[in-house]
Amino acid sequence: MGRILDRAHEIAEESFIAASGPGGQNVNKVATAVQLRFNIYALGLPPRVFHRLKDIAGNRLSQSGDIVIDARSHRTQDANRRDARERMAAMIEEAIKEPKKRAKTRVNRLNKKKRLASKKAHGEKKAMRGKIDL
Repeated sequence: MGRILDRAHEIAEESFIAASGPGGQNVNKVATAVQLRFNIYALGLPPRVFHRLKDIAGNRLSQSGDIVIDARSHRTQDANRRDARERMAAMIEEAIKEPKKRAKTRVNRLNKKKRLASKKAHGEKKAMRGKIDL
């Protein structure tokens, strides 16, 4: 996992852009928002991890395979840079984690009978709610 994160940090490109929203003069004159881009094809991920990362990225993934992360919640470039890199690392770590296999549940014969009887009783109760002929 560490090797993949190191590779992601190496290939990530940062650009600083002017942030939108409140902030007065500071937001108008200082480009503090960070746009972090990294290409998922350049990471060399195993196919399963690659597909999970694509799913996690969602609409942040461009046609060319770049994942774009915008960080603009802090007032300084350094804090936004750190935030963007942490979010990138969290996204990759989540993709690396193998999801747990769902264990099929088995219902024994008695419980199956009980459940079907309950469903039948519920259906009969609802059938009685119909219109009454006079």
